[in-house]
Amino acid sequence: MRKSGLIRLPLAALVLALSAPGVLAKNTGLVFVSSEKDHAVTVLDGKTYEVIKQIRTAARPRHLLFNPERTRIYAACGDGDAIDIIDVDKLELVDRIVGIDDPELFDFSPDGKLMYISLEDDAKLGILDLEEYFAGREEKPELTVAEVTDEGEAREEDEEEEEEEDEREEGDEEGESVPGLTTVEVGEEPEGVMANPDGKTVFVTSEVANMVHVVDVGKKAIAANIVVGNRPRRFALTPDGKTLWVTNELSGSVSLIDLGTGKVAKSVEFRPRGFRPEDVTPVGMTMTRDGKTAFVALGRANHVAVVDVGSQQIEDYVLVGNRAWNATFTRDESTLFVVNGLSDDVSVIDVSSRKVIKSFPVGRVPHTALIDD
Repeated sequence: MRKSGLIRLPLAALVLALSAPGVLAKNTGLVFVSSEKDHAVTVLDGKTYEVIKQIRTAARPRHLLFNPERTRIYAACGDGDAIDIIDVDKLELVDRIVGIDDPELFDFSPDGKLMYISLEDDAKLGILDLEEYFAGREEKPELTVAEVTDEGEAREEDEEEEEEEDEREEGDEEGESVPGLTTVEVGEEPEGVMANPDGKTVFVTSEVANMVHVVDVGKKAIAANIVVGNRPRRFALTPDGKTLWVTNELSGSVSLIDLGTGKVAKSVEFRPRGFRPEDVTPVGMTMTRDGKTAFVALGRANHVAVVDVGSQQIEDYVLVGNRAWNATFTRDESTLFVVNGLSDDVSVIDVSSRKVIKSFPVGRVPHTALIDD
């Protein structure tokens, strides 16, 4: 990737520009949805669900998170080897973290200073010190975006850019590193990442090893390996910090890990009527702040399961779009947005009635939704 424009700001000014509130656009109600094949983040009006803008990014944006101040959105662009940074007020791509090989999911440390990134191809957890990264890089990268073919594949914009990308990769092989980035080896195909609110550990799933790795942040080493179901994907943590829920895509279940013992205490299996067990592929999951109810997106079973956390009993199944992938609450938890990766739309669930009240189309192969409310 080409880089231009040496950064000459003092570190304090740089950090302020990237994370401090400045001119805020909080509570806009806007909905942001990443699209893997359009290489863009679609911005929609939170009331009409009409498209306001498409913010183009590096190739294959997947996971999205607000920074702690909710002034920036970070987007993991897997095929672009980058994490793009979008200004919520301007609705523009404003910066980029480069040299991150195939980032998939990520989380911030409780103080917002570190970013924990699953590096799928390298079978590693990346730990990125954000202040050190922005202070240590020599140049701000040119914010080129991925071109899109009819099939949705990313392509280089020109031969010069492709040559520069090759040079960057050769430099990496010769020992150049990303400022502020350290890594911890984990099992093959890591995906789910969750920072423990205690600031001491990070949880990482390995899809191939069927494990949850507990990484000691201080030592930057694995403290425990916990065997769960087949192809673990995502996490939810009960508010008391005692039980970690893990979706198992190919087992059609959720494993409940007792963090006191480091063992699976129970598994909850999902069997919505009319679907074969192999079609029940839970991935995304979210839990209410009071810890009473969990909502689990069941993938190709095209439903969201509603689970009572206390009894671990399934209370309901809500029919949504094709391949329910991720689920995101509005801040008041009255509404749940479910991203459907194969029907290219989002289902809006009224939580009280547990019914879909609206569906709206988004870009091709949507991955994650965020709501600025």
